[in-house]
Amino acid sequence: MPDFDFLVIGGGSGGVRAARRAAAHGAKSALVERRDLGGTCVNVGCIPKKLMVYAAETREALELAPGYGWRMRADFNWTESVAHRDGEISRLRAVYRRLLGESGVTLLEGEAVLSGPQQVRVQGREYQAKHILVATGSTPVRPELPGGEHAIVSDQAFHLPELPRRVCVVGGGYIGLEFACIFSGLGAEVTLLNRSKTLLRGFDREAVEFLTHTLPFSRRLNVRITNIRPMNNALTAHTDRGEDLYADTILFAIGRRPAVDGLGLEQAGVQTSPQGAILVNERYRSSVPSIYAIGDVTQRVMLTPTAIAEAEALTRGLFQNDWRQPDYNLVPSAVFSHPCLAAVGLTEEHARQKHGDIRVLRAHTKPLRYAFREKAPDSLIKVIAGADDRILGVHLVAPEAAELIQGFTLAMRAGATTAMLKDTIGIHPTLAEEFFSLD
Repeated sequence: MPDFDFLVIGGGSGGVRAARRAAAHGAKSALVERRDLGGTCVNVGCIPKKLMVYAAETREALELAPGYGWRMRADFNWTESVAHRDGEISRLRAVYRRLLGESGVTLLEGEAVLSGPQQVRVQGREYQAKHILVATGSTPVRPELPGGEHAIVSDQAFHLPELPRRVCVVGGGYIGLEFACIFSGLGAEVTLLNRSKTLLRGFDREAVEFLTHTLPFSRRLNVRITNIRPMNNALTAHTDRGEDLYADTILFAIGRRPAVDGLGLEQAGVQTSPQGAILVNERYRSSVPSIYAIGDVTQRVMLTPTAIAEAEALTRGLFQNDWRQPDYNLVPSAVFSHPCLAAVGLTEEHARQKHGDIRVLRAHTKPLRYAFREKAPDSLIKVIAGADDRILGVHLVAPEAAELIQGFTLAMRAGATTAMLKDTIGIHPTLAEEFFSLD
């Protein structure tokens, strides 16, 4: 008899949800975690990063305050900010532990190694499981260049002893832009480097260009760092253009890779891609029928809500024989830059390739909150529709764009059209009402 019906390796959002849902379906469930519960999102990802975004955005609120009649003196204290943030992370870890216990999930703490198709070894003890789920997530890619050990990756950015005065961020994806905006908003001098001329690949080009013109830090595109040297309590980064850049901290945000080191996938017969991602079919089953994988470790859609949706789909399929799949075509995404960029559906480029005949509706508007600032960034609203008037994509660059885009995800699933937008009465005065007067 197996020790468990369902054993999960990885205590992130997807793994915890899968273990709890399996237990709710009546399965004897266990979860293995080698570090802190909550995975990347809770510990070194979504949650602490968004709290740092709020800290950085507070500076703008203070700058706007005199226009509304407030007079104040404000000083930012890095140590206090980190302490408050870490306190919230500790609280969330405790919540995850409590939820697992209340769900009847056995928590096994330690390194997990696949020792067979239905065997997992944890801290020297082997457990038998009918179904095994790998949900170990991803980890930042570290630079391979001389002196690369002097740089940090995103995980380490949360544990800096003090706010750096000068920061060099390497990478033009959403993680790089978010950290560049965070450090800039907190008062650091920031330079962003990217090896290509394109920032935020995969996002709508017009929206990216609109955002780029508002970014509050310098950018160096189509350039690479070739080596890093410590010098006078700082760092010198030499580029392939023969230039030297000086910084107190160099942060590499050049991608993430599946966290599969030491799992024993090869010995267990689990096939992976050249990048290390576990290959799975439409039901999340690997090349070994008893072993499944969800979330970042499969490199499908590397977002926390997607991992949670896959956890729901897998456990519903295994224990209720209901194999409904998430809709990967309408997964909203956001870059928590300043301002925020959020999107759902097709970019204009992809819409033209797929549908040919499309309509693009757009508007530039100044949010009311900036009424008393002479030089204030506009916001971009962009809606893409097909020949049948159905909305194919929505792109927004604006404060709180991520909060607004979620509603359009549901509307697009329901078949929303631009005609429906024009027939809808908005709330005044809001940024969202601009969607209902697009031409």
